[in-house]
Amino acid sequence: MKIAITAQGQTLDDPMDPRFGRAPGFVIYDTETKENHYIENIQNMQAAQGAGIQSGRSMADAGVQAVLTGHVGPKAFTTLQAAGIKIYSGVKGTVRDAVEQFTAGKLEATKGADVDGHWG
Repeated sequence: MKIAITAQGQTLDDPMDPRFGRAPGFVIYDTETKENHYIENIQNMQAAQGAGIQSGRSMADAGVQAVLTGHVGPKAFTTLQAAGIKIYSGVKGTVRDAVEQFTAGKLEATKGADVDGHWG
């Protein structure tokens, strides 16, 4: 399974970013192969609007099945949900911490947005 973690850097040891749509990038981690790569999100960091929607589309295009983040807004939540991607918000620590929590089954899928649009 491919999961995406909002990240402030490109490695598993970098801190997570609490934002989804405006995160600097995403570490894409494959839970089966244990491989990862990074997708930049620079185009959405300063977007006037639509950052969550565009970031959600990028995650769908990358083939991820779950997103781990600190917070997710309503438009991003709707976009991810429509793509069949599960969202786990309230996650903190490093990217590695998030992966470990997810693979250990310690995270619960989010049922809705937890911040208003244009947060962060």
